[in-house]
Amino acid sequence: MAKTAWINRNERKRATVKKYAARRAELKAKKDYAALAQLPRDASPTRVVNRCEVTGRRRAFIRRFRMSRLTFRELASQGLIPGVTKSSW
Repeated sequence: MAKTAWINRNERKRATVKKYAARRAELKAKKDYAALAQLPRDASPTRVVNRCEVTGRRRAFIRRFRMSRLTFRELASQGLIPGVTKSSW
C-alpha cells in the first residue's frame, strides 16, 4: 500500500490540473508560453500519476481496470472482476 501522503498529493495535483485546465488551453491557443510558465507546475496534466484504485501503487498500472498488475491478478483469481477469466490452452 502506498503512503497516504503520496495518494493525497496526487489528488491535489488532479484538482490543480482541473482548476487551471481552461486557462492553460487559452494560453496555449494564444501561444503565450511566458504566461504559461507562470502557472503552477502542478497545473500540467503530465504531473498527475496513474495510481491503483485499491493500493495506490503507481508502477505496473493497467488503465482498463484502473489497478496495478498485482491487485488485478489477485482479484481476477478470486473471480471478483467481471468478464475476466484465467486463460488456459
